[in-house]
Amino acid sequence: MFNFRNGAAHPRDRLARIRGAVGVTAVATALVVGPSAVADPPEADVVAGEIGVGEAQSFWLHLNSTPVSDEVAAAEAKRRQYVVLNAWEGDLLKKLKASNPRLSVFVYKDLSSTRSYACKNGADDQHLPTGVGFCATEREHPDWFLTGPDGKRFEYSGYSGHWQMDVGNTAYQDAWAANVIKDAKGTGFDGVLMDNALFPCDAYHSGVCPKKYPTNEAFQAAYVSMLSNLKGRFAEAKLKTVANLSNARLHNNAWDTYIDHVDGGFDEWWLVFSDTDLVTEYPQGWSKQVAEITSSEARGKIVMVQPHFTAGKEQPQRYAMASYYMAIGDKAAITPMPRADAYGDPTPESPIYEWRLGQAAKPYYSVANNVFRRDFTCGTVVVNANPTNSAAVKVDLGGPHMDEKGANVTSVDLPGTSGTVLRKSC
Repeated sequence: MFNFRNGAAHPRDRLARIRGAVGVTAVATALVVGPSAVADPPEADVVAGEIGVGEAQSFWLHLNSTPVSDEVAAAEAKRRQYVVLNAWEGDLLKKLKASNPRLSVFVYKDLSSTRSYACKNGADDQHLPTGVGFCATEREHPDWFLTGPDGKRFEYSGYSGHWQMDVGNTAYQDAWAANVIKDAKGTGFDGVLMDNALFPCDAYHSGVCPKKYPTNEAFQAAYVSMLSNLKGRFAEAKLKTVANLSNARLHNNAWDTYIDHVDGGFDEWWLVFSDTDLVTEYPQGWSKQVAEITSSEARGKIVMVQPHFTAGKEQPQRYAMASYYMAIGDKAAITPMPRADAYGDPTPESPIYEWRLGQAAKPYYSVANNVFRRDFTCGTVVVNANPTNSAAVKVDLGGPHMDEKGANVTSVDLPGTSGTVLRKSC
């Protein structure tokens, strides 16, 4: 259950993004960037990255328990890098592995809650979406339930039957680890996707923080405590760990601090929040989310990012894909989602996934104000992260390329919040 994106608790952040949609063609040109600016960028212009491999990878989150045919299972196993399933989907796990033994399949487990709906007649389900059962916890460890200043337990706002746990409690951490490892290993999963590695203390209960963790700093320290406690245990069990770190960009150093203790991170709301709501460059914006990939790749970590837009919408698709290429090495994967929590049938993929841009010897760099470029041996990507509807910037590519529609181009005109993925002979 991946359940919140930008957060209504951050109105200042919401206002910092300008909504709207325009095509990649533009009527105004604010700046022309010629070949001399891109052939050998000065050292000061280098802003991020590692050597990269220009091949897009994808993942599939199948969490709504929708039926999956043998044909679909075989096809998805071969085209995905990572798949996430529910704990009770062992049969689907076997089908996926039979088609692609190298596929990494993770089991979903929530770090932060127990679920009362997964308890029936006093007995917890055999395979849980969490690490501890509601009924067993209520009987044996009621102190594990997180409470507010009024002493009442926290139930996730908008998600009935989800009860927030005290992740800073060592006994809870130990039980969570033991139960999840046993379940994951018993079914044959390769790793665990840990949902809800949270940052704000009022997550899921806006404006009210737990009595035990009254500040974001105290709340985040509890999660660091839990993740650091789990790290060695899961490594010993040979289970990879990926944490849902959505909204990390809104908290200083949050992504890097948490990811030190896991094998990877997932950003459920990455750069594109809808067809017309695209994140621009500002202190908590574009570069902050792109840095999630560069930082993870540099550390050899898995990273999964998920923009939200309707299949076939060119502007958000190209903006997301070009931004992704700005940072990828060999472990990052991207999969768009049309709407929140639509984790059933696999989403269609753009033809861009089949393109091979070759190697990127240098990080991405700035070619104009909030306009960025990265060069691959067999292609180029350019992003204009200025506000939507801002004047277009013309970027001279320094040689012939082929755009997304197969047209030959030597320059591109990109308005704000747009991007392009271009191929060239190599």
